[in-house]
Amino acid sequence: MLKNLIRRQSSKVQQNSILFQQHSFQQKRFINKVYTNVNETVADIKDGSTLVVGGFGLCGVAQKVLEALKLKGSKQLTIVSNNCGVDDYGLGILLSNGQIKRMISSYVGENKTFEELYLTGKLEVELVPQGTLAERIRAGGAGIPAFYTPTAVGTVIQDGGFPIKFKEGGSKNGIEIASEPRETRAIQGDFSIVKAWKADTHGNLMFKRTARNFNPMCATAGKVCIAEVEEIVEPVVSSDPRSNILHVPAPAYEKRIERRTLTKKNESNSDNSNVTKDPTQWDVRERIGIPTLASNHLPKGVTITLQSENGILGMGPYPLEGEEDADLINAGKETITCLPGSSTFSSAESFAMIRGAHVDLTVLGALEVSENGDLANWIIPGKMVKGMGGAMDLVSSGTRVVVTMEHTAKGRPKILKSCTLPLTGKRVVDRIITELAVFDVTSNGLVLVEHAPNVTVDEIKSKTEAAFTVSDKLKPMQFVME
Repeated sequence: MLKNLIRRQSSKVQQNSILFQQHSFQQKRFINKVYTNVNETVADIKDGSTLVVGGFGLCGVAQKVLEALKLKGSKQLTIVSNNCGVDDYGLGILLSNGQIKRMISSYVGENKTFEELYLTGKLEVELVPQGTLAERIRAGGAGIPAFYTPTAVGTVIQDGGFPIKFKEGGSKNGIEIASEPRETRAIQGDFSIVKAWKADTHGNLMFKRTARNFNPMCATAGKVCIAEVEEIVEPVVSSDPRSNILHVPAPAYEKRIERRTLTKKNESNSDNSNVTKDPTQWDVRERIGIPTLASNHLPKGVTITLQSENGILGMGPYPLEGEEDADLINAGKETITCLPGSSTFSSAESFAMIRGAHVDLTVLGALEVSENGDLANWIIPGKMVKGMGGAMDLVSSGTRVVVTMEHTAKGRPKILKSCTLPLTGKRVVDRIITELAVFDVTSNGLVLVEHAPNVTVDEIKSKTEAAFTVSDKLKPMQFVME
């Protein structure tokens, strides 16, 4: 249930099935909180407001409310959200329309407008590790003013000095606003905007699959909550949601899929055939990119459970054509399926699982790795800003971290004596796997334990800046035969 709120009598909120929860302390009964005019939902959002907005990529996004806010034209907004959609969908429509002053996010991703506005000094950007962002929002709704976390310790995000805003003309002209040494304080907003699957007329919300993501925490973190939902049901006295009676049929509702990924009917599901149906086995957290290919090559007899930071444990293969669900995606925004025994949960619960070391292994990519296990993988200052997403949370959890990446970038080594890019984490990497070699990171430095067929130690040395020793048990890389 959303928290109880007071709202002045003139205020109205809407729905397409959009719902606004309101409770008057002057009366003992809940009032009907369903509205039918989308523009009324955003009527009181003024210039300079802070909005806490749910969604992950394009999944679980309150598109109709955001379109109404674009039409209203409120400017100088501070937006707290995991990312900023794309140019023509999600929060991207407000960004492209010049309505956002500051983004508090974890991930820039492939939104070129977001990246360009930031690098040219036209947008303030406060990047926050994804798990920390989820927890700050949750804390705001729970009345917890601040908390401690090991995430980002030893990085520019924690120590301060990261450019929130460049001077006019961009990064070449210097920094206008730099971040201060970070305290993990709670986040609250003037309004929260969320997307739910179902709601009753009292404002109780149900979320569907991975469309839950940030939405439950965002709902509680705003002084006023606007919820866009697909179906309205009558409230009933039952703990079984299946007993709810449909009150407003679902309209034709657009749910955009960012990356439609499918399994061909004649294709064997070898890429996931060894993914366990038993979550008591080995739990593995994969990041996007090369790491997501790891589960394609499991040897027989090895079973794993895949966890995705957007809130799913027990990911299955890509769906068959026609079976894809916009509310079921992985961290790379790809459509997926669930295996028997899988579960979905909010982003805050997902990162509680990660920080609590309930995941056995993290596999992620890198821009650079140092010989002592430092990792850099989220930004090239002045050139490329993707954001750290959940990487800082993942590598600070104390579980085993494996980096998979190409050995060089445009001929330049990526395994270095020390990282030159802003760090994701200090001394966090346990193993490095490239197309040429496998290194273990030990207290005595890097140890070469495997080499690719037909690749010599001398060749590996020529393409590796960091010093390393060669294991007495050095062997060729082991491959899983299809």
